[in-house]
This record gives sequence, C-alpha cells and structure tokens, in this order.
Amino acid sequence: MAENIQVIARNKKAYHDYFVLETLEAGLALFGTEIKSVRAGRVNLKDAFCSVDDGEMYVIGMHISPYEQGNRFNRDPLRKKKLLLHKREIMKLFGEVQQQGLSIIPLELYIKNGRAKLQIGLCKGKKLYDKRATEAKKTARRTMEREFKERY
Repeated sequence: MAENIQVIARNKKAYHDYFVLETLEAGLALFGTEIKSVRAGRVNLKDAFCSVDDGEMYVIGMHISPYEQGNRFNRDPLRKKKLLLHKREIMKLFGEVQQQGLSIIPLELYIKNGRAKLQIGLCKGKKLYDKRATEAKKTARRTMEREFKERY
C-alpha cells in the first residue's frame, strides 16, 4: 500500500535552535473542527513543545486556528493536544529527557492516509556558536553551488 503524505506545517525554527537526535511519528487526538482547520493548513508549530503528564504525552503551544464554519464547536486554539503513542515509547522519551536534559519538539505535521500525524524529535539545544557554524556551512555550500552553476 502506497503511503499518501500531505505535509501541512514544518517547524523550521526547531532545526535552527536544536540538534535533532531521533525522530518519532505520533498520532494526534483532535476534534472535528480542529481536523478541518488542519486540512486547510491553518496550523503553527513555531513555539510548540511536548511534555509528559500522568504517563500521557501532550503537545503544548501548537496553534490550530478556529475553523471558519465551526461556530460553537470550535475549541481553544492553544489547548494542549494529546499525542497517541505506545506507553513504552512515552516512557523511553521521558527517561531520556529526564537523564540527559533533552527536549521533545514537534518537527512536522502531516496527513498520512487520512490521519493527522505529528513527527516529534528528541532534540538537544544548540549554543550560539553551533548556530553560527551551521549558518557558515550553509553559506559555503550555497557559494560552491553558485560557482559550479556559473562555470558549467
């Protein structure tokens, strides 16, 4: 069966501020008007993060705009949304966050075979000099590609 993936939102800031050590796919528990808003692409992951409460993982700070035709069925755009993961996956991530001081950050929201999925990453924060080094590498790569394109 071919996977039908439609990317809705990417968290570019996460790749700028963190080293992504490991990624994991999680389902999202959403209400009807929220999924309609997601399908319309009205989602912002910029300042979102994940946390564990009572053995369940939630994404906090993910903004899903209210659905235009949703009237009274609309939910709070910034409410914490439950992630659908196996208990052992949650405990593994929670243990690594506690021991190593890592963060769990949402990287990408997409629709896969009709279901909303969130790609989360186990991330380590970058220092200022790491960000500068990354930027320098990008600039050097762009310059080399530009030079190559001009010559050939």
